[in-house]
Amino acid sequence: MISPEISNGTFCSSPFQHYIASKGLTEHAAASFLDWFQNGAPWHLVEADFYEQYELNLCEIDLPNHLKLIRDKENLSHMRSLIESTFSVTLTDRVDLTAHKLLQGQTIRIHNDFIPGAETHRILIQLNSGWSDNNGGLLIFFNSDNPTDINRALRPLHNSCVAFAIGPNSLHAVSTISASERYTLVCSFYEYR
Repeated sequence: MISPEISNGTFCSSPFQHYIASKGLTEHAAASFLDWFQNGAPWHLVEADFYEQYELNLCEIDLPNHLKLIRDKENLSHMRSLIESTFSVTLTDRVDLTAHKLLQGQTIRIHNDFIPGAETHRILIQLNSGWSDNNGGLLIFFNSDNPTDINRALRPLHNSCVAFAIGPNSLHAVSTISASERYTLVCSFYEYR
């Protein structure tokens, strides 16, 4: 289910440690998840002070049989190994799997996800077939908490993968969705401290 090509990415240290790969899942898995996200997943709305989005906890719900492999030990081990080797860390066995959906008009403002004792690394796999720049939804990395101090903006291209270390300076946001629906598979990891 995890694409072997996920290991063929590029590591960057600025503005915070992150890794970009062109493919996260096998083509079949990416298409299967996107179809389920669009046509049957039991999304629920979550509202916070810096975002509003629909979410799923993939560890707690009964996934369709053909998608349960995402929780398979081999897939989780592959993702954990990618984080450990890329970021030179040792992770616990805990992996949280969630999914996010953003609709037209929704945005995620600048934040860092940093909570002491919580997750330390994250893999994002975008599942957005035929995404256009006119749809918005860019993943933006910032040099500071100034919204004009942009370091880079990443398109949510279908099956693309971004991993990053979470810390006080991991400032990022998602630009407003102008059209369509934006889906992301989120894998969260915890470093031994």
